[in-house]
Amino acid sequence: MLQVYFIAGTQDCLHLGSKPDENLLFILEEALKDGITCFQFREKGKNCLEDKEEIFNLAKKAQELCKKYDVPFFINDDVELALKLNATGLHIGQDDKEVGEVIKQIKGKLLLGLSTNTLNQAIKANDIKGIDYFGVGPIYETTSKSDAKQSVGLDLIKSIRNENISKPLVAIGGIEEVNVNDILKSGCDGVAIISAITKSKNIEQTVVNLKGK
Repeated sequence: MLQVYFIAGTQDCLHLGSKPDENLLFILEEALKDGITCFQFREKGKNCLEDKEEIFNLAKKAQELCKKYDVPFFINDDVELALKLNATGLHIGQDDKEVGEVIKQIKGKLLLGLSTNTLNQAIKANDIKGIDYFGVGPIYETTSKSDAKQSVGLDLIKSIRNENISKPLVAIGGIEEVNVNDILKSGCDGVAIISAITKSKNIEQTVVNLKGK
């Protein structure tokens, strides 16, 4: 599931023209056809949609595309939306709701991913039942997220693996086709990407390259 984990919202598709919602769905379907293994709907940051009904309707359309291609569908941060849509899962960050509260809210109905930016965060969360994977990063500097933390490099992935932390890891942040193999060799189960796909001129080839050699 974590091999090629695509994350996007309308704010990531503004460069394609005046209809970012249609642009998002177009890119998503292309990426699904070409072999992404998971999608996270992340409507967050500058220029994102604000209207809850609009967000719900767009998320539902994205979910329907994921169902068509049998690919897991995650929601970023919004517990209420994830439960309302009966999404595959939810992803939360360290600055979002407290993870224990989220686990109580979702009651085992959703898979749960947690962003980790330090070794201590990973160690602390490793034994928490209900967390299914860690998103580790940002590995490199990224412009896709306005709220991104300072980059951590590959050493954090290696340190987490050296602690015998058992949860699956997906790397995120500044990941491009040229650095995927180094990331996978460091001990990750896959890569999470935004702009590598939304700005790709050949999504099919990009997805192939993101799977590594």
